[in-house]
Amino acid sequence: MTMIGGFIFYIVAVVLLLIVLASAIKILREYQRAVVFTLGRFTGVKGPGLILLVPYAQQMVRVDLRTRVLDVPSQDVISHDNVSVRVSAVIYFRVIDPEKSVIQVEDFMAATSQLAQTTLRSVLGKHDLDEMLAERDRLNEDIQRMLDAQTDAWGIKVANVEIKHVDINESMIRAIARQAEAERERRAKIINAEGEQQAAAKLVEAAETLARQPMSMQLRYLSTLNVIAGENNSTIVFPFPMELIHLLDGKAEKPTE
Repeated sequence: MTMIGGFIFYIVAVVLLLIVLASAIKILREYQRAVVFTLGRFTGVKGPGLILLVPYAQQMVRVDLRTRVLDVPSQDVISHDNVSVRVSAVIYFRVIDPEKSVIQVEDFMAATSQLAQTTLRSVLGKHDLDEMLAERDRLNEDIQRMLDAQTDAWGIKVANVEIKHVDINESMIRAIARQAEAERERRAKIINAEGEQQAAAKLVEAAETLARQPMSMQLRYLSTLNVIAGENNSTIVFPFPMELIHLLDGKAEKPTE
């Protein structure tokens, strides 16, 4: 009985030792850190690799340092020009200070999500609808900079913010389409007017060139006849000298006796 009791005692001791070692030895992966507390007080950050803790006296909180993706739900935003839109975004961030992410905030994921929603509404509400649609890169930078400044106290680094969707109601879509159509018509009219202006200037230059050499007008007549004869053979054109028009005008202006 004594030998059996001693054998059982050693088995129990070995089991207890294994339990103590299991609670004392921790293995952390390369992207993990351990925030260690000794009797409830912060004593340091350990890892990665093999770390040893004093059983029951020390506890640790694992923190993942990899970049995380946070999908911001669609937010109702009133733009600066009083247009109601729904905007959704995605945020990329990571923990750079494990100590602050555990001690300074209860749940940094939930806190970052709520802060991202309020910041998204606040920043976009200061801009017009046209800016939301055409200047997303600048708005992304503004939101990222504001979020990064506020999450720095939590040990969070916001790396990037991307606005995914800007949903507009049907009536506003039709209004934007009409505006775009009117803008295209305006540009077409301007381009047409500029073309007429340039053509008129070139015609004036051509007229001045022809006026310096009267025979050049006759050559122009012959060139025009050649073009007409090649395109439409049934057309007969008789050139009328311009000098005769001036002569007839002069006779018409003379008073009759």
